[in-house]
Amino acid sequence: MFHTLDEVLRYCEKSQVQMVDFKLTDIDGRWRHLTIPVERFNEDTMEHGIGFDGSNYGYASVENSDMVFVPVLESAVIDTYAGVPTLSMIGDVLVIDHPKNRPFDQYPRNVALRAVEYMKELGIADRMLVGPEYEFYIFDDVNYEVKPQETGYSIRTRQAGWAAVSDSNNKGYQLGDERGYHASLPMDINNDLRSKICLTMKDWGIEVKYHHHEVGGAGQMEVEVELGDMVTMADHTMNAKYIIKNEAIREGKTATFMPKPIAGTAGNGMHVHMLLLKDDKPVFYDENGYGQLSQTAMFFIGGLLKHARSLCALTNPSTNSYKRLVPGFEAPVLIGYAMANRSAVVRIPSYAKTPASKRFELRNPDATCNPYYALSAILMAGLDGIKNQIDPSANGWGPYDYNLFDLSEEEIAKLTSLPESLSEALDALEADHDYLTAGGVFPEEVLKLHIARKRKEVRYVLNIPHPEEFALYYDL
Repeated sequence: MFHTLDEVLRYCEKSQVQMVDFKLTDIDGRWRHLTIPVERFNEDTMEHGIGFDGSNYGYASVENSDMVFVPVLESAVIDTYAGVPTLSMIGDVLVIDHPKNRPFDQYPRNVALRAVEYMKELGIADRMLVGPEYEFYIFDDVNYEVKPQETGYSIRTRQAGWAAVSDSNNKGYQLGDERGYHASLPMDINNDLRSKICLTMKDWGIEVKYHHHEVGGAGQMEVEVELGDMVTMADHTMNAKYIIKNEAIREGKTATFMPKPIAGTAGNGMHVHMLLLKDDKPVFYDENGYGQLSQTAMFFIGGLLKHARSLCALTNPSTNSYKRLVPGFEAPVLIGYAMANRSAVVRIPSYAKTPASKRFELRNPDATCNPYYALSAILMAGLDGIKNQIDPSANGWGPYDYNLFDLSEEEIAKLTSLPESLSEALDALEADHDYLTAGGVFPEEVLKLHIARKRKEVRYVLNIPHPEEFALYYDL
């Protein structure tokens, strides 16, 4: 939107902007923000940044916790959810140093920038284009509590099948489990809300391909966006989640990206489509290759599959993630690749036929991830596959041009599966992370801290009695 400070200030004066808001990402991938009056936004802000205490954002301690935030002018956009006219922008974090401040290597956006630079240094490509698919549920209300004597949650959504008897204002147009895919009006009660979401995303610079109701009948949605450069798409993912949540609140509803908010029905993933370009030419296309993919593309897939289990610690970093990665709901479980096969971890869409569009998607990620870390880890795994010429077929990872869920137990036992829990994924990351630290992309400190924080979450959740345990064991 802007390239110079003068452009920003002229726009603020013309549009009567009163506040400038800066959005920062903590280690878990949540927005934090701070706001200044527009008259305080000046050259000093751009040169020296705005100071804050980085220790409160969850990062590993450095020699001191005083850091500065330097805004990226190109990211500036009017925040339509602020009552006071506010210009919002994201940016990068620096550690205070002399004679000049230096990038804080643990900050998620800086990790992503370094991953792209490392790709360029290797000479493999100069651009990675990615296209996430955003799946989420929209509910009318949600309640939850955890007490020593009482634990539970409840969800209310009037389009769900169970609302046919529980909703006093029922009109009879409910959607049963697994019946929501491309559902039409009047069942698709959130159609207009999705349209508003997409129009706002466009205003924020996010190009939308389409939106539709997803499989989950209780209110599962999908918005798919056009491919873009990796760091930009990580920015867009943060903005997209912000827009979706806030648009839902405006409508008196609530949106969640939890991978499995409802048992026994479809979960929310964040499939990531990807391709590489060098000198604006596609790296992944070969007319004679499997799925029209080049050998380089196959090696990239090999890297993804080799490191799939450790990748999960960054692409699926919640305990709830592994309630989605189970058979029967179009979520991948077994590690492999194939054409147009939604049961494979890596799927090659058959509709992407041209050299410029030839790509594949990684299907296990979900939106509880920090998108900067997750997309960077995906790129680093693929680059490792190219560097070491990891052939997925030679390693027994496919192609699987049949439904992996139809295999017998004996056949499944011969294959490698994704982790069944966050603990397994963290074990895998501890054992397999050299591909992430290559080129100084992921600092060892941030990986150790991520593992420690997530192990604490696992222990906390496991220590809470589950309601189903009362059904299973109370009478024993």
